[in-house]
Amino acid sequence: QVQLVESGGGLVQAGGSLRLSCAASKSIFSINAVGWYRQAPGKQRELVAIIRQGGRTTYADFVKGPFTISRDNAKNTVDLQMNSLKPEGTAVYYCYANIDDLAYWGQGTQVTVSS
Repeated sequence: QVQLVESGGGLVQAGGSLRLSCAASKSIFSINAVGWYRQAPGKQRELVAIIRQGGRTTYADFVKGPFTISRDNAKNTVDLQMNSLKPEGTAVYYCYANIDDLAYWGQGTQVTVSS
């Protein structure tokens, strides 16, 4: 098991940047994959970015380029740097961890992008 706590959400104007951070309650070095999903009102939760143990990353097509995911195994954190934000990026962003094919989620952090 792992507890995940997100921080860094907020209100930003279109074109601005935010950095989300997720703190894990255990060492993330041994976690298969950690990352971020988001859920906009009335829509399904969708992948934003994932980073695996070996450092391999997967990004949703809509964030390639402006977003960067990183993990700090010493601090047990996973960060998502979001640049050039658009209004359609308004959503609750959730930290995610996959441990032995079980999914764990944080409580979510709200990101609102104003036009």
